[in-house]
Amino acid sequence: MASVKEYNTRAIHVGVNAHLLSMAANYRSAGINWYIQNLLQHLPGADPGFRYTVFVGEQRYPGAAGLALSFTRLPTHRPAVRFVWEQVVQPWALRREDIDLLHSPALVGPMLGGRPFVVTVHDLSYHHYPDAFRPANRSYLRFLGERSVRRARRVIAVSQSTKNDLIKHYGLPAGRVDVVHHGVDEAFRPLPADEMAAFCARQGMPERFLLFVGTLEPRKNVVRLVEAYARLPRSCPPLVLVGGKGWFYEEVFRRVEELGLEGRVRPAGYVPAEDLPCWYNAAEALVYPSLYEGFGLPPLEAMACGTPVISSTASSLPEVVGDAGLLVDPEDVDALAAAMDRVLADAGLRERMRAAGLERARRFTWEGAARKTVDSYRRALARQGAAAGGGTEGV
Repeated sequence: MASVKEYNTRAIHVGVNAHLLSMAANYRSAGINWYIQNLLQHLPGADPGFRYTVFVGEQRYPGAAGLALSFTRLPTHRPAVRFVWEQVVQPWALRREDIDLLHSPALVGPMLGGRPFVVTVHDLSYHHYPDAFRPANRSYLRFLGERSVRRARRVIAVSQSTKNDLIKHYGLPAGRVDVVHHGVDEAFRPLPADEMAAFCARQGMPERFLLFVGTLEPRKNVVRLVEAYARLPRSCPPLVLVGGKGWFYEEVFRRVEELGLEGRVRPAGYVPAEDLPCWYNAAEALVYPSLYEGFGLPPLEAMACGTPVISSTASSLPEVVGDAGLLVDPEDVDALAAAMDRVLADAGLRERMRAAGLERARRFTWEGAARKTVDSYRRALARQGAAAGGGTEGV
């Protein structure tokens, strides 16, 4: 291992474990995958004092300028194989490539080997919603997740809410956790009205509709959203549900049928990431009443498109939305219904929310996220890298 003095005379070599990267077009390739792709694209430009080797199993990943790629022939898209690679092959690969610091962008780092590492923690949903995970996955995350964050030189949390969870559940010193918010991709921006009219026509959608974007699963609170929507006048625009089917998704459609909302609540299923800017732009508002998020990209993406946002007071969502949207108690069906009714009825309010959302979204950039991530790397390699102290906050 190099000394701190040596780091001042040569580029620091960072390895990034990108074996969760997927180029497949499905809803399971979102979230962490989106984070890894955007971070890799922007890290090389964040600081010339660093160079990067990306360990990847996805053969279709094209890479980005300033990245060296190290592929494996092992089928690491399979969880069991990925576990073996992370815990057995990875320590050897770090020595082979002479890596100074490893970044594990999805919680779990290697338990063997002497190389220092940084981990990113996106959420602790396996603590809050354990039934959403297969027993093997839940055990893997709990066992190796806790050990990884304790062994890591620095821990990156994607929100202050996630940082608070780490302190509460794992007893981490606050000063060893850096908050680095996600950025928003440049594709999410206001689009011309004529393009949106054509998009709605292609999708068979009316000019006005409410939108939800996310996996249909209990923590997204879609059943309460449907119940709140049922309290609006029948003349109001439809509610469109964009997202793949998660665990217990059947309850959503059962409630739609029980409330007689067929035709008014319209499931659109999974849509490719490249189509999301059009969905956001065409919507009258995004309604996102989630019970728990590590960050919450859909509200940020919607604001960047100039779409009013109704969201939740839970977990990280107030950090993302701030005062640019309407925040309601996610368990209060009446409050959620009132918020939707208010936004639909008040054009002036929608315009103010649009302007505030655009301004808010400008604060979240991947360039900024990359710079703060590099700051965490430097802290990890400092003499006091493992000590509590010097934690940072996000936006």
